[in-house]
This record gives sequence, C-alpha cells and structure tokens, in this order.
Amino acid sequence: MNTSMIKKIQQELLNGLDVLLVTGAFWLCWQHFYQNRIDHPFYYLGNLIMVFLFGLFYYSISHLYNGYSVPISRIYELVYSQTLAACLSDGLLYLMILLINRHYITFLPFLPTLVLQFFLIVGWTVAAHQWYFHQFPPKKTVVILGQGQNVDALVKQYGMDVHFDVQSVVPVEECLKDLPGTIGQAEVVFCCGLHSHNRNLVTKYCVAHKISTYVIPRIGDVIMDSARKVHLFHLPMMAVQRYNPSPEYLILKRAYDIALSLVALVLFAPIMAVVAAAIKATDGGDIFYRQARLTKDGKVFQVLKFRSMRMDAEKDGVARLSTGENDPRVTKVGRFIRAVRFDELPQLLNILKGDMAIVGPRPERPAISAQYAQAMPEWNLRLQAKCGLTGYAQVYGQYNTTPYDKLLLDLMYIAKPSLFEDFKIIFATVKILFMKESTAGVAEGQVTAEAEPVHEGNMGQSFK
Repeated sequence: MNTSMIKKIQQELLNGLDVLLVTGAFWLCWQHFYQNRIDHPFYYLGNLIMVFLFGLFYYSISHLYNGYSVPISRIYELVYSQTLAACLSDGLLYLMILLINRHYITFLPFLPTLVLQFFLIVGWTVAAHQWYFHQFPPKKTVVILGQGQNVDALVKQYGMDVHFDVQSVVPVEECLKDLPGTIGQAEVVFCCGLHSHNRNLVTKYCVAHKISTYVIPRIGDVIMDSARKVHLFHLPMMAVQRYNPSPEYLILKRAYDIALSLVALVLFAPIMAVVAAAIKATDGGDIFYRQARLTKDGKVFQVLKFRSMRMDAEKDGVARLSTGENDPRVTKVGRFIRAVRFDELPQLLNILKGDMAIVGPRPERPAISAQYAQAMPEWNLRLQAKCGLTGYAQVYGQYNTTPYDKLLLDLMYIAKPSLFEDFKIIFATVKILFMKESTAGVAEGQVTAEAEPVHEGNMGQSFK
C-alpha cells in the first residue's frame, strides 16, 4: 500500500473519530431526554436509527462545508464549518422529533448538547491539526508564473505557510528551459495563468512524476469544461456549445424556485415587516430600493432590495459599488441589515416573478457591467444563464473578488448545470452568511470593483 493511500485512510479514521465524538453528544441528549418523552418511544433499533441519521447528516454537511480539509484549512475555518454542521444536524433531528411526536416538545436540551459538541469539535480540530502537520510537514512547493495571481503572496496572506513551503517562484519561460531542474524534489506545483501549451508541458511532467498540481484556469479552460465527449469520423472530439441545459432541468429549477421562495417569504414575513418599519422610522424615506440589473441574454429588470443607503446616495448619477461598512452613504439600519443579509430578502419577489433564480450569477448593473465588458469582452459570457440570489462566485469568492475571478467562478457554474450543484450552493450559502470575508467591500472611492478590469489577453495587470 503506497504512502498516499495510507495517508487517506488515516485521515478518514481521524474524520470518523470526530463524527463519533459529536454524534456521541447527540446520543446523550437523545437517551437522557427525548427517547422517553415522545408519545410512542422507539425500541432499540429505532433509537440506533435516530443516532445514525444524526451522524450521517453531520458527516455529509461537514464534508459539504469542507470541515475535514485539515491539509488546506485554518483551525478556525474547520471549527466554524463543523459547528455549523452540528447546528444544522441538531436542527434537522429536532424537526424529525417534532414530526414523530406530532406536538411541541422543547428544544432546550439541544442547547447544552451544542455547547458540548462545540468543545469536542475544538478539541478534535486542534489535535487533528497538530497531528497532521507533525506527521506530514509543509509540502515543498514550486510556483510557476505565467500571467495572473502570484500564489506565493496568497500563501502568506491566508496563513497557508503551514501547508505549503514555497521554495521558488519561477517564470514559465525559465521553467521550461529545465523542467526537472526547476521542479526538482517539489511535492506540489502551482501553475498560475499559463497558456495551454506551456501548462500542458508542466502538468504532463508533474503527472508522470507523481507531483500534485494546482492550476489557476483561464476562461478558455473553464469553457472547455462544459464540452461533451463525441466521436466523429472515428476520432475523439469535444463538442463545445453555449449554455444549453435540458428542459427537465429548467422545469425542475423553476419549480423549486417558486416553492422555496414562497416558503421563505412566509417564514421571513415578520422579519421583513420589522425591517420595513425600521427603515421608514429612521429617515422617512422609501422602504424599497429598485435598481436596473442584467439577467439572461442581457435583459434588464428592476431588482428589489430593502433600502440600506441614504435617499441621495447616488445623486450625481454615477454608479458606484459599496465600500462595505466604511461607506458613509450606508444608514445605521442599512449597516445592520447588510451584515445579516436582510436587505436581499425582497428579491424573493423577483424570483417569484421569474426575473431571477435562487441560484445563478449575481445580476450586475448595466453601467458597471459595460465598464467590465469594455476592457474584458468575455465578461458578457456570464449572461448565458438567468441571474440568481446566490451563486458559485458568492459561495467560493468574496465581495471584492476581482471581476476576472468572478467571471471564472460563474462560468464554472454555467459549464455544468445540475440540480445537485444548485442545492450544494444553497446549503453552502448558509455557511457564508456569518463570514465577514464574504461581505467585505471594495476600496473607498472606487466606482467599480476594480479600477482596470481587463480581458484574458492581459489579465496579469488586473491583479494588484
């Protein structure tokens, strides 16, 4: 058995220990309170099934939120992901208990259970982190630069030095002169913005020599990801076409858009009423804010939000992106509703109307989109699909992610549409709701998210 397989087995055993610990806390809650307080108690097998279901939910949600990505995540990220998974799993099991019992039973026993689960998660995460990097020290890493982001800077920015030991940063031209000499004994290679020919030479060498390779893709790479495998003239071919999902997918997507938005409107109706009253009471201005946005094929619609800025926020007529919590145009109420995302709730009405979907590329303002497209013509490729309340770029990027990277993320979603991916994004959205990084603003005074959006030909200049 090779080292890589042993490493995977060890990691899975470690993950299994976490599941057992957190599930054990739920079992204590079930055994000492709920088991004998439901109207029709289970026998032994029924009790085991309830505990098993909790473990299954917790394990699945933790994986969805990258709660077991010890090799590439920081401790607080792992704790946050697993704690959120425990909260959701406790909530799901509580709903099941209500359905089984058919009348109300208190949620209070879950509170000390969650506290115990949190401390178990923290203990496991710290121990797992220390064990992993004692067993597997930071990997020797080489960064090969073409155009674009320098991963060496990101390793330091995100505190990933414990994971990757960057030994050299080499321009691709220099690297190709002597691949074995440049890569040497590296365990990991990052390819940053390499043209396809150069990237292929590097990745072929790395695969042949069992070296892990991470590639920052270009727009063409992401488009090719949507290609279908076909055989014509007795030759293997890749068929590339515009976003063209199946009718079944579109019908089901519209059905769950309507169902989920209706349910959400009912659930959030009291909150929306309080927010509306608070906005009106603060300055007497309009409750809602309507703004032109772009959706599929460049169609313009009016997006609906709770107003979070002063009435005269854009009195000069210039479209500006928010600079976050330091933006002087944001009201006190607006600052709060933005932090908890309540300003987005009226868009549920846009979804019901059909202007938007729950999942899709976020709609951009025509003026700002035109600025991006002028310097980066590929920007309009994101308009192949209907815009959404949440999307791939929102879940895996940040508010101030560069336009080029947002485009890459949106095209990754468009490349392979599926209901499974949609639901993954919906669940992943829950994770980012309380993460500060996902609500960060752009630099003060900027009109767009980036002063010089560029097309792929000179994309390296856009990363500053």
